[in-house]
Amino acid sequence: MRRISTYLLLSVFLIVAWVLWSGMFKPLLLGLGAFSCVLTVYLASRMGYFHSGTYALQFSFGLLSYWLWLLREIVSSSIEVARVVLAPKLDLSTKVVEVDVAGLEPVDQAILGNSITLTPGTLTLEIANDRLLVHALTQEGADAVLKGEMKQRVAALRSQ
Repeated sequence: MRRISTYLLLSVFLIVAWVLWSGMFKPLLLGLGAFSCVLTVYLASRMGYFHSGTYALQFSFGLLSYWLWLLREIVSSSIEVARVVLAPKLDLSTKVVEVDVAGLEPVDQAILGNSITLTPGTLTLEIANDRLLVHALTQEGADAVLKGEMKQRVAALRSQ
């Protein structure tokens, strides 16, 4: 039962993402989009994607909560970057920092790196040897990455 619900949730997620990103609402295109999403889930199943605990997607309220928190962080970081860039005196204090991610699975490390990059003012430069190399536009951005709240939230996704 759990596997079927995972298949259905991933199918629904892919279909919704396809509709939102394509903007096509003609019946033929909707049908082909839904078919391609279901085919993707089928192929992922045949490749054993859902059999590995490391790579299996776990859709939960915790994941939705993380996405909402990340969206809030993206908006607040966007405002902060706009404030810095539009200030009369450009007050940049760029930093490159290392974040230790030894306790995270490879997929979680990728999620963390992508989340950092999605947040304006920070960019993940490299993920290697259980560390992330992150460039920050300001000292405050570097401090926020080093504080580790995002890392803790990503680690919590695995336990939910």
